[in-house]
Amino acid sequence: MKDFFFRHQPPMHVQSALLAGAGASVALLALGALGLWTGGLWLMAPFGASSVLLFAAPSAVLSQPANVVGGHVVAALISLVLVAIAPGHMWLAAAAAGLTISAMVLFRIVHPPAGATALVAYLTHAPWTFFFVPVLAGSVLIVAIAWAWHRLVGGSYPLAAPP
Repeated sequence: MKDFFFRHQPPMHVQSALLAGAGASVALLALGALGLWTGGLWLMAPFGASSVLLFAAPSAVLSQPANVVGGHVVAALISLVLVAIAPGHMWLAAAAAGLTISAMVLFRIVHPPAGATALVAYLTHAPWTFFFVPVLAGSVLIVAIAWAWHRLVGGSYPLAAPP
């Protein structure tokens, strides 16, 4: 029973853990600063979860650029269509997340934080501009920052394409 509750990942070196946190902070600060500079929304909670994957587990399939950008884009698109059809129905918020998960699985772009993007878009009755900023632009930017960060600190991201 102890193994069930206390099973965990192998330990990470302190330096790696600090670099992961610093990289995520840089990416999220950049999104927040863009929001302040433009007066728009660039930073959203799902990007915090994306940052965990991009900076703490960059080699995970769920962290790859197609998954990050594709997952968030699919989530926003599905939710915005549902908002346009019938806003304000709690069951459609759940359907938005469920349809997002199904689409991500079918398109092979699973990115768990995108499930939160679906809920945010539907529950806030986001306008169509939400698709472009923060979703598309923000997810591309966070991937670009992750790419630059990992190169700066001697890591690698994204995974190399299979032969």
